[in-house]
Amino acid sequence: MRNAIVVVDDDPIIRMDIREMLEEGGYLVAGEAKNGEEAIELIARVKPDLAIMDIKMPVMNGIKASHIIRKLQQDTSVLLLTAYSQKELVKDAREAGVAAFLVKPVSEEDLLPAVEIALSQKEKMDSLKQDIKLLKQSIEERKNIEKAKGLVMQKHALSEEKAYAKMREVSMATRIPLAKLATDILRDGAEVLAGAGERTHG
Repeated sequence: MRNAIVVVDDDPIIRMDIREMLEEGGYLVAGEAKNGEEAIELIARVKPDLAIMDIKMPVMNGIKASHIIRKLQQDTSVLLLTAYSQKELVKDAREAGVAAFLVKPVSEEDLLPAVEIALSQKEKMDSLKQDIKLLKQSIEERKNIEKAKGLVMQKHALSEEKAYAKMREVSMATRIPLAKLATDILRDGAEVLAGAGERTHG
């Protein structure tokens, strides 16, 4: 699947040039906007992988728009274009969470590598978010298993080791994942184990 990109510049000629360069490079241009406000609306609607945006625009500049985009749409990377290369702008762009920075006029030789860098940063962030999500899920499941084990120990007067072994046994016999079994025990009580055990022996 091709990466979707939006192009934001108040100059229609520049937008057209960038669109052509991107399409020749195999990218999908999902939309265009002429100022920061339009960019925010467009990005919220099409949720592109990347926004290529000029800094100096009427209504709302690219840095202010980048700040808002980063807050509203965390999954879109921003590549800023500017006719200036002052250090303050680079600093502001970095603080706005911008992935890459290009000085105009933009050539295909400069644009496509910058796009690749911005998109690779996005992929790394997406991968990191997924890892964190899975880690949180794993911690939550482990907590639930520990709580359920405590209930089984109380209900059946078992040691920690035997309560866990019983849960594992029922989990394997019923082919219910241990985390799901723990959720069932927490919801319905430790009697779930007896019922599940009877179903497997019946």
